[in-house]
Order: sequence, then C-alpha cells, then structure tokens
Amino acid sequence: MTITTLVFDAYGTLFDVTGAARLAAASPEGAALADRWPLLAAEWRRKQLEYTWQRAITGGHAPFDQVTAEALDWALEALNLSDPALRARLLALYDELPTFPEVLGVLTNLHRTGYRLAILSNGTPRMLASMTRAAGLEALIPDLLSVESVRVYKPDFRVYALVEPALGAKPAEVLFVSANGWDIAGAARFGFNTAWINRTGQPMDRLPQRPKYTLRDLTEVPKCL
Repeated sequence: MTITTLVFDAYGTLFDVTGAARLAAASPEGAALADRWPLLAAEWRRKQLEYTWQRAITGGHAPFDQVTAEALDWALEALNLSDPALRARLLALYDELPTFPEVLGVLTNLHRTGYRLAILSNGTPRMLASMTRAAGLEALIPDLLSVESVRVYKPDFRVYALVEPALGAKPAEVLFVSANGWDIAGAARFGFNTAWINRTGQPMDRLPQRPKYTLRDLTEVPKCL
C-alpha cells in the first residue's frame, strides 16, 4: 500500500528532551546546573522511561506529567539539588520543549505535499497541546494521539492501535517515525512501516523487529515515501 499518513513520536523525535535542562541552566535560577545540565537531562529521561515501562508492566498507570515530575525528583535528588524554584522552572520548560532545528521545515513540506501528519505519544493531551502550540506546529499536526486514551504506555499494542480508528489509515499505509529504538520495535511488530531517527549514531537495539529505514534526522524522511 502507498503511505498516506506519517505518525511521529514526540519526545526525542520532534522535541528535544534535553531542552528543559539546557534552558534552565541558562536562567538565573539554574546556576547550579551550569555544568551539570547534560547529566540531569540524561538521568531525568532515563528514569522517566523506566517508570513508564514499570507502570505498563504492572498496570499501575499514572499520567505522563506525574511520571515526568517523579523522574525529575529522582534526578534532582541524585544530583543533590533541592531547589523548589529550579524544579518548578524545569517542569514548566518541559511543557514547551524546543523542537529540533529541521522539524518545522520538514513538517511544513510534508503537509504541503498532502500527507496527513499526527503525533502518537506517551504525553498527556495537555502536554502535547502545549508543546505543539509553543512550537507553532498546531496547523501542521492537528491530530495528537495520547496514551491516556488507553491508560498504558508504549510499546503496548493498544497504543499503536489508536492510529487506525483515529486517522482512518491501515498499518501498511502508515510511516511511524521515532528516535526511540524500543518504540520503533513496538511499532514494527504492530505492522507499521518504520523510520528510526538515529541522530547520535547509536547502535541498533538487539530486538527482533528492526526499522525499515534508519535516518540521520527528519530531513531524510521524504526519501522513505
């Protein structure tokens, strides 16, 4: 079948998850992060993902904003940081994460070409609406599909199954784009065509499902169509 629909992961694919820590470090209340923000960003993201997987396995779902805050609390304690103002600033910035440099241009061109664009994300509807609005992507990606509809996190099949009834596209008509290898594996197993965005030259995950395409960044997405 011909690809008609592109479904993007949000965090790490369109939006830079290190952005909150980086921007906070440049603000007055973030002086303590001046040379430590990369470590905070990495630990925050690692715990955030670990908590989603643990909650998916045990059935103990909580919204992604709660999971994100709990992961941040762990990371701040691990770095011996206990500043409430800094914590508040980091969480506020997470709702307005910056996009990667090529995102707006690539999505604009895909939209003009006639493809339907959507986001499928662990984020809550509020978080996704806040980020896309701040980035100026609302008109390009009006369909924001959140795991909150099924109350379980990726890579559970129920998340990927949200796409067909919401967008009217069968799995073979979808190109699923993500920078997370485990997400790509889940989407491929579900039956989507997949494009892995490997920005930093990471080794491929040792999982049975491999990406159909491996790309350096989003500028290469059109060659998959």
